[in-house]
Order: sequence, then C-alpha cells, then structure tokens
Amino acid sequence: MIEPAAHPRRRRGKAVLLVALAMALAAFGAPAFATSSHPRTTATIHPAAHRAADASLPCDIYAAGGTPCVTAHSTTRALFASYNGPLYQIQRSSDHSYRDIAVLGAGGYADAASQVSFCSGTSCTITKIYDQTTEHNDLPISWGGFWKGPGPGGSDVGADAMALPVTAAGHQVFGVKVKQGVGYRIDHAKGVATGSQPEGIYMVTSSNYTNQWCCFDYGSGENSHTDTGNATMNAIYWGNACWFNGCTGNGPWVEADLENGMYHTNTGSNKDPNNTGVHYPFVSAWLKNNGTSNFTLKYGNGSSGGLTTTFSGPLPGGYSPMKLDSSVLLGTGGDNSVSGTGEFFEGAMTAGYPSDATENAVQAAITAAGYGVGGGGGNTTGALRAVGADRCLEVPGASTTPGTQTQIRDCAGAANQTWSKTASQELTVYSGGSRLCLDASGRGTGPGTKVITWACNGQTNQQWNLNADGTVTNAQSGLCLDVTGAATANGTPVELWTCNGGSNQQWSLS
Repeated sequence: MIEPAAHPRRRRGKAVLLVALAMALAAFGAPAFATSSHPRTTATIHPAAHRAADASLPCDIYAAGGTPCVTAHSTTRALFASYNGPLYQIQRSSDHSYRDIAVLGAGGYADAASQVSFCSGTSCTITKIYDQTTEHNDLPISWGGFWKGPGPGGSDVGADAMALPVTAAGHQVFGVKVKQGVGYRIDHAKGVATGSQPEGIYMVTSSNYTNQWCCFDYGSGENSHTDTGNATMNAIYWGNACWFNGCTGNGPWVEADLENGMYHTNTGSNKDPNNTGVHYPFVSAWLKNNGTSNFTLKYGNGSSGGLTTTFSGPLPGGYSPMKLDSSVLLGTGGDNSVSGTGEFFEGAMTAGYPSDATENAVQAAITAAGYGVGGGGGNTTGALRAVGADRCLEVPGASTTPGTQTQIRDCAGAANQTWSKTASQELTVYSGGSRLCLDASGRGTGPGTKVITWACNGQTNQQWNLNADGTVTNAQSGLCLDVTGAATANGTPVELWTCNGGSNQQWSLS
C-alpha cells in the first residue's frame, strides 16, 4: 500500500477443539512430500523428548486434510514430524560467518544451544528463514521496495537473533522480533496461490510487541514490492491498526491485509463489542480466502484452548476475484512498508482452503508445542499487563515504601509499572537502592493474600512463575496473581487467589 512509512495502515463463535481429530489425522503419517530435501544435520537424532509433539505436526495435519503446506517457516521447531533440517540461518558480526540452526532431531525443536554458543561475545542477525516444504520457499532479508528499508541500497535488515528468547516444551528457543525496518521475502515463490486460487495461512505471534503502523504481515504479496491494486495481497496483519476508523477497542487484532486496507470485516472496521483486542503471550492468528466469495479470520490462545472466529463472510467490494501474486513476505507490507512491529514464532501457508476441522486440529498441535515465556533464563523487563482489564500492574503513587499493596492502572510506561523477571524468578520494580520485589504479604499462602512490594530477600514468597497459559503463580503457594473481584477499574488491588482460568488471572509481560 502506498503511504508514508510512519502512517497507520490502513460473529464471534467458539470453535470446538478437535484434539481427537488431530490424533486421528496423525495416524495417516507424514505424506511423501512432507520430507524436506534440505541438507540433513549430521548429529545423532535426539531422544523423543526433543520432538515437538507425539501427534502430527501442523503441516502433517494440513496435508491429511487435503490442503498441504506450500510454506512452513519457524525458528522454534519443525512443522512436519519428518523434518530434520535447518530452521534458520544466522550471521555473527564479529567475523561475518554464518551458521544454520537446525532441529535437535526429526520433528523436534530448534538447537538453540548452537546459536548461543556461536553468538557468545558478539551479536547475531537472522539472515534467512528456511522453508520446511519441498517447495523451498526460503525467506531471505527483503531487498526493499517502494518504501525503502534501513539496509544497504534500501534493503530491509534482519532481526537480532538473540532478541526473543522463549521456551517450547521446556526447551530454549528463539523467535523473530520484527522491529521497524526488519523484513523477509521471497519473490516468485513456488506452489503458492496466485490469481483467485484459495489459500490458508496461520502464524503464531504475541500481543507483547505490537503497534498500529503498517505492516506486520505474513502471507502473499506482490513480486514488484509495490502496490499493484486491490486484491493483490492475502496476508495476515497482526497489530492495532484501525485503517477504516471507528473500531471497537484498541486491539491488537487479527486482520486481513488484502492491499489498500487491513480488513476486520468485508466493510472494513471492527464493530464487535466482544472483539476489543486479543492479549495472550502467544497468539495463533488465522486467515483463509477462497479467492472469490469468502475470507475468514480467527484467533486462538497459542498455549491452550480452541479458536474464535471474528469474521467469515464475503470479500470486500472490489476484491472479488482476488488477483494474488506469488511473493511471500514476513514483517512488512506488500509495498515494503516497514513501520510495523511484531513477534513471529512459526507459520505456514496452504494450497487450498482449509476446513474448520483441519484448523481446529492444527490449533491443538500448536498448543501442544508448549510455548512459554522467559526462554533466556535471564532478565525480561517491561509492563505486566492484566489481560482482562487491559491495565498494568503498578506500585501506587510510585511509592518506594516496602509493604505497599500493588494495583492496576492505565499503562503509562512509568518506572512504577516496569517489572523485571530475574533468573531467580523474582519480579522486581525500580533499581539501585530503591529496588523492591513483588511479595506475597506475610508469606501468606491462602486466597486473598495481598500482593505487595518488599525488600528482596530470596524467599519463595517472592518467586513467581510466568506460565505458558498466561497465569503468574506464586512459587510458595501455587496461587495465581489475581485482579480482585475480576474488576477492571483503575486502582483495583491485586492479590493471590485460587487459579480458576479467569481473564483477571491472565497476564502479559512485555
């Protein structure tokens, strides 16, 4: 879409989680084309604990459903049970040498230890994300486009390889942190939808790092890297953009970038009072488009549960039939608009329009991957956002007095709302002589225990687990960090309570 680089780009229903279908599809095994012909690692295949899941992985499920993957990109794990090759390539700045980061074994997780060793004492950049399908639609750094990137000759730049440590089934892995100017792209990709051919797309991202600008996308774009008109893109946009104005809520949302607009619905903006924004540490985002009469948007918690459909209906006026080109992009708009931000862990595109049952089974395979925060084992710093209230945990009045009960308030980015997760499982606020720890008052272990700040002392009532399902539990009691009474107003105090799955017990550290 042609626009200034800093300009914003322009029936909800619960789907049933078909875990049984995922297992049934697994029984078919990986089809012949699921095995990549990328060079295999020479290391011995690791034990089954290193496999991403016992059941079929996402692209096995898509194939069994009759809509095979034509791209399969991930820096965290294999997306085929048989895949045993490289996931991505990195380059270190000290000597400009390269290394492929492969899976630990067939169908397994990324060998992050190899990256940590290779990048020790220097910085590393992700220079390529390999495609796990036999189409070999690998994503190099984009050469640029109508909107120029910050790299040589107007190209984009690669992501910092160490910037997004997370865990998957307890394994340290790294995602792709797309800052402004980061972008990956392959033109004239093989096997992908063109013209009005149907296409399905999913990606796993996060609500921890988003903005309203154009465009954090994954999907189909133009080979020219310029805006060639309506219906020449079909990409998932993830962010806070309200291109057509008048949206309900502030996002972030799953939207369809169809070129010249990010669409919540066929008429543009989101008007659904139940879709004010999606806040999970890991979000599965979904778009499918049959090319002539329907596009569908869905989201899910990437750690648990099923899918929610936010829209399924006709294409916007002037967008039927679609006129897709064969470029595949990650992190930018079709014309290389480079102002969007986001996080990417895995994603795939299909030949054909996937069934709801297939997508439900893929969602089950995503939640089985066991994504979790804190993969670096060290410090993570940011706002601790209460998902249900969409407000941030704070120390009232910026008090530095130990014993102050914490509460929620509109997020402002201030020091009293900035928390650091340490390697010893503390959540600390402030620094230097003012540094305090989040604390279960009086070492209490019962529901209703106040959550306060206190001088850091290393005791278990000051240790917290940031869990894959979005809860924050106290290491001593096992109780959940809870916004009292599920209230959403500024000044609501925070306490410990029995974990119950409520949105007032969902948190996101970013």
